[in-house]
Amino acid sequence: MSKKAIKPSLENPFEPAEVVEFNIPGEISGATGPYEEAMREGHELIQRPIKSVAIGQIEKQHFKKRMTVWERIKVLTEKEPNVLYQNWGKNLDGASLVTAILNINGRDVALYGHDFTVRAGSIDATNGQKLARLFKMCGEKGIPLIGMNDSAGAFVPAGVGGLDGYAEAFTALRKISGVVPSIMCMFGFNAGGGSYLPRQGSFLIQPNDTFFGLTGPGVVKSVLGEDITPEELGGPKVHGQSGVVDLTVNDEVGALRTAVRLLSYLPDNNSVAPQYLATSDPLERKTWEINTLLKKAFNSPTGFNTPFDVSLIIQQVCDHGDYFEVQPERAREAVTAFGRLGGNVVGFVANNSAVSSGQIDCDSATKIARFVRFCNIYNIPLIFMEDTTGFLPGREQEARGIVQAGRAMLDSIIDVRTPRILLILRNAFGGAYASYNNYPTGADVVLALPTTRLAVMGPAGKEFVYKGELRKLRGSVPGIIKEGVKTRVAAGMDGDEAKKDAEKEAADWLKAKEAELNLRYEKELMNPKEGLALGSISSLVMPTDLRKVLGENMQFLLRRYKPGPWQGVQREFH
Repeated sequence: MSKKAIKPSLENPFEPAEVVEFNIPGEISGATGPYEEAMREGHELIQRPIKSVAIGQIEKQHFKKRMTVWERIKVLTEKEPNVLYQNWGKNLDGASLVTAILNINGRDVALYGHDFTVRAGSIDATNGQKLARLFKMCGEKGIPLIGMNDSAGAFVPAGVGGLDGYAEAFTALRKISGVVPSIMCMFGFNAGGGSYLPRQGSFLIQPNDTFFGLTGPGVVKSVLGEDITPEELGGPKVHGQSGVVDLTVNDEVGALRTAVRLLSYLPDNNSVAPQYLATSDPLERKTWEINTLLKKAFNSPTGFNTPFDVSLIIQQVCDHGDYFEVQPERAREAVTAFGRLGGNVVGFVANNSAVSSGQIDCDSATKIARFVRFCNIYNIPLIFMEDTTGFLPGREQEARGIVQAGRAMLDSIIDVRTPRILLILRNAFGGAYASYNNYPTGADVVLALPTTRLAVMGPAGKEFVYKGELRKLRGSVPGIIKEGVKTRVAAGMDGDEAKKDAEKEAADWLKAKEAELNLRYEKELMNPKEGLALGSISSLVMPTDLRKVLGENMQFLLRRYKPGPWQGVQREFH
């Protein structure tokens, strides 16, 4: 047995060497000449970026649990890529970036991907021009884009050419923003321009064990003297909660498959609607589970104050219960998701009372604004589900700019031109109702469940509606205490003990009277009756009929909607 160590290799030692013939099939080969030599050189040049990469470089990539750019392409599609811009010079100039057109489920999709096995996927002037040309073609041809980012940044020996390359790519990608949707996947360790470029895209997906940020931990250490890990500085947990990343996944395969799934909900460009997919899930399907959920929640000891996860309602409404949530780790008091209803793609924007009573804060307002604006640009209809006690008050929110964030949300809703429906599930109070897709802000249809509590304020509104009665009740408390003390002392109770007991009795009496006014306020004003009478609500819907009513209304609205680019004045947007 040989004691010599065997070096692992990705090559099959038993595979015969590939011999490429440049003759026409059946042709009797003769003497070769300049033509065959030119063909051979051309074939080698085409194969060069794949064949010339050292096995050791591929092994390094695999050791870090990362794939090569060509392996990633195979996850996206089984069909061979149509590789564009094969500007691969003698030093593999430009080969660190691959650009191609893929066929993904019958759709043309543009793709770029850094090849980390070549110059660590760095960008030079050649690559910047290549990227800019690809982005421009996407806009002209109206095809979506997927980016696979795995780059060390600008190629240092290229000097300012690498920076110019990034700047050219930045500019071209910005110009197609709002024209075609783009999905960016973050792989490896990216910093600087390698972070800015993908965040210009529509959606950003980051797997575990990856990093991207303005600078790396080394720079932070040298400038600030702070020891920090890549995960703590720019990992998926950090970016997922801040909203820089839209989706976090376990690994590269998860990122690529998530990108393909997300793509299925998006149109090719801003001139068309998302693809319709016929469904076997009948639109008339009864949503009994929603009825059960609400019944258990509202018949519980906490009654109409019981929180519940609105995702369960979205699931029951969508075809076969399938939906795709965007930014699921950020601002959970609001849920933004894509789904299909009767085969049509719909964007869902829902308050989630399971978190902070569904109150809207700076993060959730910004999350809603960004999602609504995307749907508006790309002809995606919207269903809003309302269940919120209002905007989150407090010094922290004011300091963070809740007024500005709330305004951004309101602006995005007012600007919506696609079909849109509001469904009020329970609470719709104050400014949150006024800025949440009602008839005055442009809703096509406003529906409500019988559990709706539509009012200017929540239970605290009794302080204004029954102001005189409350003043009279509270004013009578001292008299009740005085009379109670007198009665107890006469019965032989100690003076201090009598006063304490009388005060407790008076407090319980006042609490009971205020509870009666709370119930009265809810019965008189916190219900859908006034909204129906004034026309703020179009009609009531039973929970078991939600899918049918929402689906029929949406199909009617879509029949009258003509997809196209967003025209008219483009207002400033925060």
